[in-house]
Amino acid sequence: MGRIGKRLLTVPKGVEVSIEDSTVSVKGPKGSLKQAYIPTIKIRVEDGNVVTLCESEDSKAKALHGLYNSLIKNMIEGVTNGFQKDLEMIGVGYRATLQGKNLQLALGYSHPILIEPPDGIVFELEGTNKIKIKGADRWLVGEIAARIRRFREVEPYKGKGIKYFGEIVRRKAGKAAKAVGGAGG
Repeated sequence: MGRIGKRLLTVPKGVEVSIEDSTVSVKGPKGSLKQAYIPTIKIRVEDGNVVTLCESEDSKAKALHGLYNSLIKNMIEGVTNGFQKDLEMIGVGYRATLQGKNLQLALGYSHPILIEPPDGIVFELEGTNKIKIKGADRWLVGEIAARIRRFREVEPYKGKGIKYFGEIVRRKAGKAAKAVGGAGG
């Protein structure tokens, strides 16, 4: 059995974990999250801790044991502190604005791009070129950040585009200059 699945998850004060019909529900100050799980994995709440047990010797079930433990850990972390992804836009004329809850991006296309946040996601801006995506669901925060990034991925020659804050982009050299005075004119 793997080590991740054996990990005890402590439930902080203000967070409520309940298990019903193969579904784990976690409620806290930042929201509530649900996750379904397969019946070969047993999940219990004992003395303020969440315990995951695998009753099968199947390798797939053992892999899911650690997965569900990590998912529940992320759910507890999300409803307690929340998750955040930071994006940075580099390029002339690239800017972001908020229209109510919606995010509007100007990325050099002939039209602005309007992004409506799903439930539980909040957009924040720092200046006009830094976007913060916040929410309780770790997967959803990462998915929204990846979707925004795909509108204009960073190109390797000038470094223009949308990148994660702190991401290092490998730059390529451009075309070499043509030799002057070569034979064959």
